[in-house]
Amino acid sequence: MGKLTPIRPADRRPEPLLRHLFGAALRRARHQQRRTLADVARAARVSMPYLSELERGRKEASSEVLAAVCTALEIELSDVLSEIGRELAVMRARRLLADRVARERARREGLEPQAEAEVPVVIPLDAVRRAATSPGPQLRPRDLNARLAA
Repeated sequence: MGKLTPIRPADRRPEPLLRHLFGAALRRARHQQRRTLADVARAARVSMPYLSELERGRKEASSEVLAAVCTALEIELSDVLSEIGRELAVMRARRLLADRVARERARREGLEPQAEAEVPVVIPLDAVRRAATSPGPQLRPRDLNARLAA
């Protein structure tokens, strides 16, 4: 595992909730397969309203329910986790880039002394895009690429 970067109190931003990311990934997989909510709920042995709540990120699913839904969708839980990890990496790279741009702008406008300006290590978005589109199991590469291009 890589080195964890401490976050200073001033840098804290609300992190995306894992249930939102899981729900979106499951919904993309279901839509890609052109399956109905009722069909997947029946196969996963969960109620249709509950599956809908999961997909909208309103319910926190247990590992057993996630496994059942992934089995019903015939996708690997590890692939869902990988997709979510890539999404989080893209979000982090964009956040770091925005922070760097803001610091540089503040430095140029004389709002921040140059000696105190910390420049974070930024992952180039091209590197993130290459990693996200590399061969390997993905739920919806087109959706991920569309989000990256936005």
